[in-house]
Amino acid sequence: MKIFLILGAINAVLAVALGAFGAHGLEGKISAKYLEVWKTGVLYHMFHAFGLFIVAFLAGRFPESSLIQASGWVMLIGILLFSGSLYVLSTSGIKILGAVTPFGGVAFIVAWILIIIAAVKWL
Repeated sequence: MKIFLILGAINAVLAVALGAFGAHGLEGKISAKYLEVWKTGVLYHMFHAFGLFIVAFLAGRFPESSLIQASGWVMLIGILLFSGSLYVLSTSGIKILGAVTPFGGVAFIVAWILIIIAAVKWL
């Protein structure tokens, strides 16, 4: 499905740009602890940008699979909740945002499980 290819590319661009911003724009402006939190957000952002590419490939190969499409949307929600909350937490210091991050992590897990279920159905 073309939308997941586009979303994967957009998120890969954002992950690279935010990684560079963290390395060059935030160094010395936020604590080392929050810089590590930022890096974690970027790392998971990029992993799941590539996950969206995988979803795009699988959706093209198995267009009838609603599980694959659902996986892509859940993965995107995971990027927004997990990485997004870590980016905002790092730059604002608002600790309550750390409570949002696990929901993004659960979304990542659910997205990958949906792919597993879809694969098992194909076997």
